[in-house]
Amino acid sequence: MTEAATRRRGRGGGGAARRAERTAVSFETAKYIERNIPNFEVLTEEALDIIETNAETILQEVGVNFPDNPAALKRWADAGADIDGERVRIPKGLARKLCATAPASYTQHARNPERSVVVGGNNLVLAPVYGPPFVRDATGGRRYATMEDFRNFVKLGYMSKWLHHSGGTVCEPTDVAVNKRHLDMLHAHMTLSDKPFMGSVTEPSRARDSVEMAEILFGKDFVADNTVMTSLININSPMTFDDVMMGALEVYAQANQACIISPFIVGGAMAPVSVAGTLTQVFAEVLAGIAYSQLCRAGAPVVMGAFVTSIDMNSGAPTFGTPEAAHITYGAGQLARRMGLPYRSAGSFCGSKLPDAQAAYETSNSLNMGLLAGVNFMLHSCGWLEGGLVSSYEKFVMDADQLGALHHLAAGVSMDANAQAMDAIREVGPGGHYLGCAHTQENFKSAFWKSDLLDYKPFETWEDEGARDTAQLASLRVQKMLGDYQQPALDPAIREALDTYVAEKKAAEPDSFM
Repeated sequence: MTEAATRRRGRGGGGAARRAERTAVSFETAKYIERNIPNFEVLTEEALDIIETNAETILQEVGVNFPDNPAALKRWADAGADIDGERVRIPKGLARKLCATAPASYTQHARNPERSVVVGGNNLVLAPVYGPPFVRDATGGRRYATMEDFRNFVKLGYMSKWLHHSGGTVCEPTDVAVNKRHLDMLHAHMTLSDKPFMGSVTEPSRARDSVEMAEILFGKDFVADNTVMTSLININSPMTFDDVMMGALEVYAQANQACIISPFIVGGAMAPVSVAGTLTQVFAEVLAGIAYSQLCRAGAPVVMGAFVTSIDMNSGAPTFGTPEAAHITYGAGQLARRMGLPYRSAGSFCGSKLPDAQAAYETSNSLNMGLLAGVNFMLHSCGWLEGGLVSSYEKFVMDADQLGALHHLAAGVSMDANAQAMDAIREVGPGGHYLGCAHTQENFKSAFWKSDLLDYKPFETWEDEGARDTAQLASLRVQKMLGDYQQPALDPAIREALDTYVAEKKAAEPDSFM
C-alpha cells in the first residue's frame, strides 16, 4: 500500500491526535483482493459437462457470425473452421484447442508499480462503472455527462481506498466529439490517477491511439513486453462478433494487451429464458471470442466475461440482483475455472433511478454474488444506477465504501493464536466484559471493518446533525473527496508528450458527433 501525500497529523496528544488522524487526507489504496474463502458452486460436474458439450455443438452446427471482417474469416478458415458467407462454424474441439494458449493469469501494470494488479487465480480486482451517458448528483439531478464529470469520477476512483482500478469510460462525456473523446478520457486516466486503466474499444483506430498513448506513458519497450491495459470487448449477442469490437480486439491482442471477451445478454431477449440455455450460449460465445483472440496472437492475455441480466416480461426492462442472474454468474465462474481462465462478471448492478433502498438491495445481492462466484475482474463495482444508464456520484462513494466489506469477507476466518483469543477469554472470565481487556486494546483498531460513510450515531446526535440519510451523507463525502484530491506526480516530459499527442490528434480531423 502506498500514500501519495504526507498525512497531516495533529500536534496534540490523545483525542486531538486521534481526531487529526481521522480527518487527515489519505490516498491509501488497498491491495487487490486475494480470496481466502471457497467459491460457491451451483452446478454439478454432470451439468457442466452438458453445458460444455452443448456449447461446442452450437459452434459446430449453428455457428457464429463475423460480419464485415474478411480478415477474421480468413483466420478462421486457415485454422480449420467452415466458412459460409459471414457464418463461421467451428468443429468440435477447435475452439478449446485455440483457447489453451491463453494465460491463466496476467499482471496489469500501473504507472505506480505498487498499484499494479494480478488478474486471475484467487484474486479479485475492483473497477468502477463503465459506459453511462448520464450522470446524477444531489445538486444537478440527472443530466448528460460532461468531460468535467468524467474527470471527477477518475478523481473519486483515485481517492477511493477499496478500488484497485481506474476503469475506462466511467461516464460518456457527451460534450466532446465522439471521434475525439477517447483521447481526453485516456489523458484523464493517465494524468489524474496512477491506478491501472482501460483502453478505448469504440473503433480500431481508437484502440491504436490507446496503445500509442500507453507507449508514451510507460515507454514503448515496456508496453511491448508487458500488459498495461485491460479493455472490454462485448459480443453482440446472440452470437455475432461485429467488426468494430473485433477490430479493437485485434489491435489489443497483437499488442499483447488484455481483453475481456464478454457477451452482453438480457435473458429472454438475447438468450433463452432458462439458466442452462443462457449458460450454454454464453459459453459458446466466449469460446469463439477467446479462440479468435488467440488466432490474432497466441498467448495474448484474455478474460472470460459474462454480463447477464434477466428481463421484466411486463415492461421489457432489464432487472438486477435476481436469483436467475446469480445462478448464471455462479455457473459461468465454474466454467471459467474449468477453462483455466480469469473471469469477469458482477458489479454494483441495480435498476433503481435513485441511490435508494432498491439500489442498495440489488447492489448488495450483485456484489456478494460476484465475490462468491470467483470473479477476478469486477467492472461496474461502484457507481452504477438506472440499469447502467447513469453514473451516480452519491452511489459511487456508497458502493466504494461497501467494497471494503468485500475485502474483509474475502479474507476468511483467521485461526492463529491471536484470533483464538484464549488469553482474552481467560482474562475476562464469567460475567465480565471485553472492552478493557488486553486483547481488545491490542486489536480494536483492526478487528472490525468500519464504514467511512454510514451513520452509527445515537438517534439524538443524528437528529441534531440534520437527520441526514445515506444519500445526503454520500453527497458530503463526494464534496470532501474532490476537495481533498491531489494529483499524483508525473514526469513533466511525459505529461508534455501526452498533451502534445492529444492536441495533434484532435487537430488532425474535424469533430464528429455521430
